[in-house]
Amino acid sequence: MIVGTAGHIDHGKTALVKALTGVDTDRLKEEKARGITIDLGFAYRPMAEGRVTGFVDVPGHERFVHTMLAGASGIDVALLVVAADDGVMPQTREHVAILDLLGIRRGIVALTKADLADEARTAAVRAEITGLLESTALCDAPIVPVSVVTGEGIADLRALLAEAERTIVVRHADGRFRLAVDRCFTLTGAGVVVTGTVLSGRITVGDRVTVSPSGLTARVRSLHAQNRPAQHGVAGERCALNLAGDAITKDAIARGDVVLDPKLHAPSDRIDAELYLLPAEAKPIGTWFPARLHQASAEVGARIVPLGPPIPPGGTGWVQLVLDRPVAAAAGDRFVIRDVSAQRTLGGGRFLDLRAPARKRRTAERLAQLSALARPHPVEAFAELLRQPPFLVDLSDFARDHALSIGQTTELEHATKAIVLPSNENRLALAPDSWARLIRNIEAELSRFHVESAELQGVGRERLRLSVEPRLPVAAFVAVLQAEAEAGHLVLEGAFVRLSGHEVRLSAADEATWAAISPRLGTGGRFRPPRVRDLAGELGSPETEVRRILKLCARLGRVDQIAHDHFFARSTTAEMVALACDVATQAPKGEFTAAQFRDRMDNGRKVAIQILDFFDRHGVTLRRGDLRRINPHRLDLFVPQLQPTATDSPQGRESSPVGRPDFKSGWGSETVPGGFDSHSLPPGVERE
Repeated sequence: MIVGTAGHIDHGKTALVKALTGVDTDRLKEEKARGITIDLGFAYRPMAEGRVTGFVDVPGHERFVHTMLAGASGIDVALLVVAADDGVMPQTREHVAILDLLGIRRGIVALTKADLADEARTAAVRAEITGLLESTALCDAPIVPVSVVTGEGIADLRALLAEAERTIVVRHADGRFRLAVDRCFTLTGAGVVVTGTVLSGRITVGDRVTVSPSGLTARVRSLHAQNRPAQHGVAGERCALNLAGDAITKDAIARGDVVLDPKLHAPSDRIDAELYLLPAEAKPIGTWFPARLHQASAEVGARIVPLGPPIPPGGTGWVQLVLDRPVAAAAGDRFVIRDVSAQRTLGGGRFLDLRAPARKRRTAERLAQLSALARPHPVEAFAELLRQPPFLVDLSDFARDHALSIGQTTELEHATKAIVLPSNENRLALAPDSWARLIRNIEAELSRFHVESAELQGVGRERLRLSVEPRLPVAAFVAVLQAEAEAGHLVLEGAFVRLSGHEVRLSAADEATWAAISPRLGTGGRFRPPRVRDLAGELGSPETEVRRILKLCARLGRVDQIAHDHFFARSTTAEMVALACDVATQAPKGEFTAAQFRDRMDNGRKVAIQILDFFDRHGVTLRRGDLRRINPHRLDLFVPQLQPTATDSPQGRESSPVGRPDFKSGWGSETVPGGFDSHSLPPGVERE
């Protein structure tokens, strides 16, 4: 259990902690000289059998409220200290407001210096404290008169703390690890040590961690939990971690950083949140309101943008927080805002979405999503989010931003019965009814298309994706199509999709002509097949008739029109794609020239360039000047077996730990010279 003090300056917080633990938490020379607490102090003492209680002693001076906030985050029980001779003072009120904003629900009030007040004064101060707390979560906190001089009430206070230690709900340790750093220093023979409160999860000696938001990586060499050497620490404990790493130094880590599981490293500087403005404020909060934001042990400048009307004093509303620099946080974290002059606390609330959009942040769809994210439990929030447009949730991002472990994520899937689709490195989830609606919409759109265009092979993938709801990202939509194709409901032919029962058929005469053409497109001359005029001459048929049959065969997926009147067998196209991949694999940086491809095919330069231009139009290759590289997201158009896996992207750039991959939407998403998608035919191919 972690106990944090709170209260006005010179009300006896440090002396009370010393009376309870025997430890003087004022460790700085200036603190001794001035007789006030300036920085956070820490002490430990067993209060209940077999358990160690940690105490965080915070400053009471108004100039050090930012330090008090760093210490108050993560505590289990608030020890509010009020001097009997002074009563409730300005910092008493501000500290109580901060404790309430941070969501601290358990507390004890120590009425210190009881030896300096008579019964009437003590009763008056008690009534004053009761009035202060009655509208807060600490309204039921017991009030204990104590004196560190006479020892009055110390035993009673210890007994209350021991009872709290025995009954307090232990924080869940099955989330991913996060520790909010409040101190960083070096020890001779050990190196860099960071201390802080474990906000979630568990840490073990030897674990790999990341310091966020800087992104430094480290290994835990050893640790202390609740001031004792240990092999592991868990949520709710104060831990000291001895870190080792290439860039780990005392100056590289500061208060406000978070040591966390590497999977959680995704700092954010734009966060949607729920904000409560204290009733004492004179004005509402409007757009672009400047403030100082305090979260865990971090302090950062922020601008506040209400997502509705201005928030009045005593009111609550949704806001977007635009931060001066990124912070490492989790959805559900509590925060406090103060004015830019650091003279008063304005309000506080909790984070809802760490990936807030910069645009369309006030639309009805976005506000519905925030309403879902405002649910108190991740399972409830996830289930409700699946019911809101766009009816699709990135499960990987949701689990990361809520610091969920693998086990918790699996429980989330089971509880909501979500349908999860693979999408590059992330997993996208739909509710069962959204999945059923998507499949119905795909089948209905294909049926409609086949009725209206019975002579066509099928509808283009991208056109189909954009015409059905819910609209999925490209990679996820491909996964759906492939799953339906494996089930036998759909057929994928290159860039086209059709129902399994639909087929474009040639007439008997056309089939006879195709039977005569087909051998001439294969065998040894397959990489340089005859053109339409040559085929017409060999067969003794009109060019228009040969051209018509070849275009019908292109719709059937039998051939591909590489250039005007130049058709290649589909199997030859697949072979040429494989050859291009082989050339790219052997080329430096995966970039190759037309000459290298020509030599590999043992073909003429003009035909090789026409083939590469065809690949460029389809996005199979990406051209930059005279160099080309393979786009792995388009390989499945012609060579399904070459389709990359989620982790197999040799030609792509390395994924950003915070943002999105360079290929944001999968196959065909990049701009390519002369590019086209499946809404249209390739350049040079006339519509009939």
